Amino acid sequence: MPGGFGRSIRAPRGSRITVIDLYGQQTGDFVAVAQEDVTEGLSGVETRRALLSLYIKAGDLLYSNRGRPMLQLIEDTIGVHDYTVPACDPSRYEVDFGVPGHRNCLENMHEALKRYGIGVLEVPEPFNLFQNSPVTVDGRTGVVDPPSGPGDRVTLVALMDVICALSPCPQDIIPGNGLAPSDMVIRVGDGVTAACFS
Repeated sequence: MPGGFGRSIRAPRGSRITVIDLYGQQTGDFVAVAQEDVTEGLSGVETRRALLSLYIKAGDLLYSNRGRPMLQLIEDTIGVHDYTVPACDPSRYEVDFGVPGHRNCLENMHEALKRYGIGVLEVPEPFNLFQNSPVTVDGRTGVVDPPSGPGDRVTLVALMDVICALSPCPQDIIPGNGLAPSDMVIRVGDGVTAACFS
């Protein structure tokens, strides 16, 4: 999956979804919706409510906006992720950085999901895989380059039929991707076979 762009995949219940940071220091914005009803989406708010934590770890269930377990994180070689920061969007680049028209995660994920009838404002808030957003001593959230190295990965199990989208974040202005967006891999299968991206 090329850095700075987005793709979607389907993952049937019980399948494994593996996201790999090929070269290191790359954040991947990840969302999922229920295949049977795309208005049910992966929810950071509901997951934080259930876990009582700002962080996710292997073994944790990730919940939908209807409070149902949607995915389970079963493998994590890094343990550093964020699910509090929204996806970068056109206004972020235009207003904050003075760069209109920059590629961004919200539109990347929408481009990948719109074929399923999902509007740009209906894209769920992302789980930012490998994103390093430490909470500072004064209670603020920082964003610094991920500590992930080449080949670091996470694996999730789908607990229902889902449609997922991933955007290897195109941020190249401030820290977050080592200032050089790079490719990621997403695989869906039973550990032996894998589905192609759509």
